[in-house]
Amino acid sequence: MKILNLIVFIWLSASTVHAQSAFYDKLSTAAIDLTKQQVTYDPSYFRIGYPNGDVPSDKGVCTDVIIRAYRKVGIDLQKEVHEDMKLNFSRYPAIWGLSRPDKNIDHRRVPNLMTFFERHGVTKPMSRNAADYQPGDIVCWNLGGGTTHIGIVVSRRSGDGKRPLIVHNIGAGQVMEDCLFNFTIIGHYRYRKL
Repeated sequence: MKILNLIVFIWLSASTVHAQSAFYDKLSTAAIDLTKQQVTYDPSYFRIGYPNGDVPSDKGVCTDVIIRAYRKVGIDLQKEVHEDMKLNFSRYPAIWGLSRPDKNIDHRRVPNLMTFFERHGVTKPMSRNAADYQPGDIVCWNLGGGTTHIGIVVSRRSGDGKRPLIVHNIGAGQVMEDCLFNFTIIGHYRYRKL
């Protein structure tokens, strides 16, 4: 009976790993698909619907890449972040001087996404080893001057094959680039809602 239980445990573990891998592959593909959409960088505040609200489809910033990729795989980060902030507002950064959550903008701020992923995802090492970064990983950078940035690791590789590419929006729309180590990494996460 113990051997049968062990076999079942191994099979279930392998099934779980496969399901997780498939999820992150879909997330990577969703991010790559976003690069086909023409988007102008626009950090304006927008009033948006809730849940599943989005800024106009031809506008966005770096966080919108993450939000849109997750939405394509069935996860509404607007709702997830807002619900967590309603219950745990004091655990989120107080950079903007707000006294309560704002479902229009909170999920569109890099420090808030970092806090959410730290609380509900897996925090991974912030190394300079490209092998540590897998498709579907979320990476955050400090661009200097208090400016933060976020992108998603995808399954495509750099021209020399040494680094995974990143889908992000740093001002030129939703693009896929070899920029993983171009800035100081301040966060590395993996998130899948269970």
